[in-house]
Amino acid sequence: MTIRIIPQSALERSDKPAPEAIPPLLFPRLKHLYSRRAGRLRQLAEKNPLGDYLRFAAVIAQAQEIILYDHPLQMNMHARLVESDRLGKPPLDIRALPRDAHWQRLLHSLIAELKPEMSGQALAVLENLEKASIPELEAMADSLLNHDFAQVSSDKSPFIWAALSVYWAQMAALIPGNAHVESGEQRQFCPVCASVPVSSVIHMAEQPEGLRYLHCNLCESEWHVAHARCSNCEQTHNLHYWSLDAERSAIKAESCGDCGTYLKMFYQEKNPAVEPVADDLASLVLDARMEQEGFARSSLNPFLFPGD
Repeated sequence: MTIRIIPQSALERSDKPAPEAIPPLLFPRLKHLYSRRAGRLRQLAEKNPLGDYLRFAAVIAQAQEIILYDHPLQMNMHARLVESDRLGKPPLDIRALPRDAHWQRLLHSLIAELKPEMSGQALAVLENLEKASIPELEAMADSLLNHDFAQVSSDKSPFIWAALSVYWAQMAALIPGNAHVESGEQRQFCPVCASVPVSSVIHMAEQPEGLRYLHCNLCESEWHVAHARCSNCEQTHNLHYWSLDAERSAIKAESCGDCGTYLKMFYQEKNPAVEPVADDLASLVLDARMEQEGFARSSLNPFLFPGD
């Protein structure tokens, strides 16, 4: 199955489908998103061997909260939705959407917010980015969005991605269309921007098993993927669940023997405080265990990019 976003005008010209029992797509709710993430990162840092890096990530997330409101985005998404519906592509496709100067304004504002908080190597990286030309910044953004991570030093990537993410999240929050489920493939990619998830969240619900949503690592949207189905290749067999704690742990990894990948799952019912980006970053010991078992990660954390 896949998820398509349909412009409101197209819905009005056709018979309106019955309401979905399960919302297939949740657009980002930006109010408090970054401040909640920053708070969770600081909380997790208290008893974590990676505490310093979690606090570093918290500073970036808090700066994202500030630039989000300092630089609001105004954009009419109707034409983009009509065109993406015609092509059958996500409306904010990372490989096709033309970027404007707004994301670079966000980046420079982010740098200005972060410089007083940073020292040493991190400060030097920010100063280097501050001096980079427009073509240089665009080239680095292209490389990251195309997952050509070797072209961008891993110490610059989190800052560039943080600005790109706010830009994409702002656009996603402006989308007025509806979403519905239809036959198709590639459910492992975000239906809004075609990026990959950072992790999945099992939302609290009245059902014994809550609904599972994959959380986009770029635009912060979430899309529904059923339980007991590989989030990468959609196979329903040869799945296993791993945990470093008790069976009732709030953090597990779902592995697939067919495609050899895994994705973490965070259960809100077991811990309402879990946050898809923060808890993923704080549980890298589980990633190490999965790699020892021979599985590759199918997701990407916005604060942890592959090395040079």
